[in-house]
Amino acid sequence: MRIIVLGAGHVGMTVVEALFDDHELTVVDRDPARIAALSNAFDVRTVEGNGASSSVLEEAGVSTADLLIASTSRDEVNLVAAMLVRRLSPRTRTLVRTSDVEHLKAWREGVVDVDYMVSSELEAAAAVIDAIAVPGARVADVFADGHVVIAEFDVEQRAHACALLHVPLSQAPIPPDSRVALIVRGDALLLPRGEERIELGDRVVVMASPEAMREWSRQLAPDEPVVEDVVVFGATRLGIAIARKLLLHDLRVRLIEPDGERARRAAAELSQARVFHAAPSDRTLLREERIGSSQVAIAALGDDADSLYAAVVARAAGVHTTIGVVDDPQSAQVFEQAGVDVAVNPRAATAQRLVLFAHDPRTRQVALMDDDRFDVLDVVVRPQSRLVGRPLRELPRTSSTIGAVVRDGSIVFPHGDTHLRPGDRVIVLVDQTRTAEVEAAL
Repeated sequence: MRIIVLGAGHVGMTVVEALFDDHELTVVDRDPARIAALSNAFDVRTVEGNGASSSVLEEAGVSTADLLIASTSRDEVNLVAAMLVRRLSPRTRTLVRTSDVEHLKAWREGVVDVDYMVSSELEAAAAVIDAIAVPGARVADVFADGHVVIAEFDVEQRAHACALLHVPLSQAPIPPDSRVALIVRGDALLLPRGEERIELGDRVVVMASPEAMREWSRQLAPDEPVVEDVVVFGATRLGIAIARKLLLHDLRVRLIEPDGERARRAAAELSQARVFHAAPSDRTLLREERIGSSQVAIAALGDDADSLYAAVVARAAGVHTTIGVVDDPQSAQVFEQAGVDVAVNPRAATAQRLVLFAHDPRTRQVALMDDDRFDVLDVVVRPQSRLVGRPLRELPRTSSTIGAVVRDGSIVFPHGDTHLRPGDRVIVLVDQTRTAEVEAAL
């Protein structure tokens, strides 16, 4: 597929990294330093210039492009570029990133003529919800309309008494309706053969039904509390999107914002939340409102240093789980080293959604796991696939694991004797370098 990627920033770079092996990419950016850095890292064609210009788009080859991914940080550039593509090459699909949910609303109402639009705020809010949906998980995501959950756990000392550890998987009391998809031990990647074991210090990726995943959480993170009360630091657009999403899940939400005008706007928009005009370091507020009794604190102040400080303050106050929303992806490691439990990167969440459109049309969903080394695909099996009718234990070894199968509306967590059928939806974890190969085989 011929793809034009507009923007060589964090989102564009992540999109390119995920797609350049399997597609013909042209990247457009007006910053020569970004273009140079990208050219040094990836074998892609680059064009220096403003993507909201018909001449630049023509130079990028829009007339023969299959897809435009407009992923700059400027909404107006993305929207203008998409509209120009509609005129220059009507056959080219257009995919637009936006940071304003109002643009997303306009697109859904048919006012904005693009093929698909992705909201950074809503993707980040969904990532936060996923992070607290499975207590103790580093990353979690939902597939097959909520029937399959995939989660990544670090097996820490708190799980030392877990019966799932130290015994071969074939003998371990694996919760029903679940399957181990991958074990990461140091630099080694262990696919879940029957003789493999889960050990302390491992990272394990699990696919399960929601109920089974709760059991995995209880086993591997026995000290994690049920989430009922969440405090959000920051009434930024992102902070408000997160708070609104939390309220939809019937959670108690308290929002703390140091700017008076922002706090007033948030109070008007979020009538079900309690909004406070205060700094994260306001000891009186922390004490009187018993902020430390919240199970989760989310820092989304729009500045990484401020968000890190707020998350550390919340941890010191007694909050069990802290989540930092990072602006710069490089900050994620700093947050985790400072004791923040989860760092959510809105740009990575947005890029993950953008990447989906360059996959096989049968692929309904894509997620990234194990620091983006593995893809999780939700893909429909073709009738002519050479894998149809063969037991899973006989399938080619492709650094992948089929963790769940959706068949006739029911979920099957397969074993070695399970046969694939035409029309099955398979949820498969695959080494990112072999994603296209697995899609083609299915």
